[in-house]
Amino acid sequence: MHVVITGANRGIGRALADRYRAAGHDVTGTARDGSEAILLDVTNPENHARMAEALAGREIDLLICNAGVYLDKGCGFDAYHSDLWAQTFAANVTGVFLTVQTLLPNLRAAGGRIAVLSSIMASHTRAPGGSYVYRASKAAVLNLGRNLATDLGPQGIAVGIYHPGWVRTDMGGAGADLHVDEATSGLVDRFDTLSLATTGCFESWDGAPIAY
Repeated sequence: MHVVITGANRGIGRALADRYRAAGHDVTGTARDGSEAILLDVTNPENHARMAEALAGREIDLLICNAGVYLDKGCGFDAYHSDLWAQTFAANVTGVFLTVQTLLPNLRAAGGRIAVLSSIMASHTRAPGGSYVYRASKAAVLNLGRNLATDLGPQGIAVGIYHPGWVRTDMGGAGADLHVDEATSGLVDRFDTLSLATTGCFESWDGAPIAY
């Protein structure tokens, strides 16, 4: 199986890449710092064009849209500015769409699957306040993923949206609930069960459905 993972240089992305490689799968990782096989800032159209060239003719069985940012973590209300919104949505929403758009021919060729990492913070039923930009961007990518599921299902491509849990990574922090190995083990199980029958699902790493 050929797996493409965006943001595979650290955190959950790196752990997923390591796990799939250890299982014998062909993994192509991307990173904006050039440390993975493909240089990709998901907000950069030129990077996407180069990725399309690099992967031309290669089937993709699973695309994991993992790359993202959390720029307003701990941000005070008065510190929110327009650039913070623009940068976050460019990475967390537009970047996911551009990645799918770029690699759609490869996914079509394989009848592949797409896993979009969102967050339980996307759920409108949970509104504890704060992290306005991150929450809004993850809600938007949830919406994007479900609409992609509708449009790509007839083409044989299933799309799932997932909450990886609160994981002890640079983004999640040292006080988070989960070790990255526990989270990625659960995520791999979720991705394995993703099919056209479950396309559009919004699930936690442990399989629990999440209210939109």
